[in-house]
Amino acid sequence: MTRAGFAALDDELKALKSVERPAVIRAIAEAREHGDLSENAEYHAARERQSFVEGRIKEIESLLGRSEVIDPARLSGAIKFGATVTLVDEDTDEEKTYQIVGEAEADLERGLLNMKSPLARALIGKEEGDSVEVKTPGGERSYEVLSIRYI
Repeated sequence: MTRAGFAALDDELKALKSVERPAVIRAIAEAREHGDLSENAEYHAARERQSFVEGRIKEIESLLGRSEVIDPARLSGAIKFGATVTLVDEDTDEEKTYQIVGEAEADLERGLLNMKSPLARALIGKEEGDSVEVKTPGGERSYEVLSIRYI
């Protein structure tokens, strides 16, 4: 996991514990005051939210406990975990930039590519100027590696 990914998960964990958890507890207490719990929609919604929050807390604690933080700035050379890679689609000439990150921090909308994705797996070990063939759900795609940065 990158340092930024670790920090983002740690921030989410702190918010869940210090903001979300107390808010859910208050919501449950307020809903209990309304009487019969068997037909109390507010109570059931609050309990459902509590279940989600507690599950997410456990999930993040597990991820952070098992993760190894890698600082991409200390890396160089061929594409590997943490690399920020600029590619050009050889068919459309469209340029895209991705950082190869761990599963927990992947977000394609923000250019964070899961290292287990077909594209990331195809890129690992490649150098600037190399061409890469990738089988995607939309068909076969060809990319050329324009640049590799470790930031």
